[in-house]
Amino acid sequence: VGTMAAMGPLPAMGALPPLPTLGVPGVPELKPLTRYEAMRLGPGWSHSCHAMLYAPNPGMLFGRIPLRYAVLMQMRFDGLLGFPGGFVDRRYWSLEDGLNRVLGLGLGCVRLTEADYLCSHLTEGPHRVVAHFYARQLTLEELHTIEISAVHSRDHGMEVMGMVRVPLYTQKDRMGGLPNFLANSFVGTAKFQLLFALKILNMVPEEKLAEAVAATQKPKKAAIDQAGGAA
Repeated sequence: VGTMAAMGPLPAMGALPPLPTLGVPGVPELKPLTRYEAMRLGPGWSHSCHAMLYAPNPGMLFGRIPLRYAVLMQMRFDGLLGFPGGFVDRRYWSLEDGLNRVLGLGLGCVRLTEADYLCSHLTEGPHRVVAHFYARQLTLEELHTIEISAVHSRDHGMEVMGMVRVPLYTQKDRMGGLPNFLANSFVGTAKFQLLFALKILNMVPEEKLAEAVAATQKPKKAAIDQAGGAA
């Protein structure tokens, strides 16, 4: 299922429609830009392309918690969570050709097209990087096949330590599930892209995303308060 429609086509005339923003308190916004604008950036810009593969999941955890969707991420060689993908040299590759080349090393059995394009954002920091993000909806069986294939890919056990599924639910303690997952360390724009995709694709309500992000801040604040009291 293509997701390019989430951003809308570039109008031939007139002002551009406002691009979607994340709007989740506690998560710094990245500057959105259209694919057209991104392709017009000068040679001083680097382009990274990453993909979120997901599938509707009718399963129930413990027979009572809806799983909703299975969303794939990966544990990287540096211990950070990220999405499959990497940098694309625009001198030799289109965005999709470069992305598929990297995906072939880490997954081995999936190819994305421009129809799977979701968004582009300018990243923070001293490096001039525009991050392109893709999303492809699969069946649960297709997703499981990719998980199996990833174990036999060239990068498994080297640059990629393994695939993981993102828990999209929050348990009664308000930490189990998505909040605990978001408390992990993510590479670059991966955490922002995850939350952005979950919102734009209506996979998790925006208020639930905000609650999950807020829950990850509470233990840190409690630890700081406790340390201050001891001092």
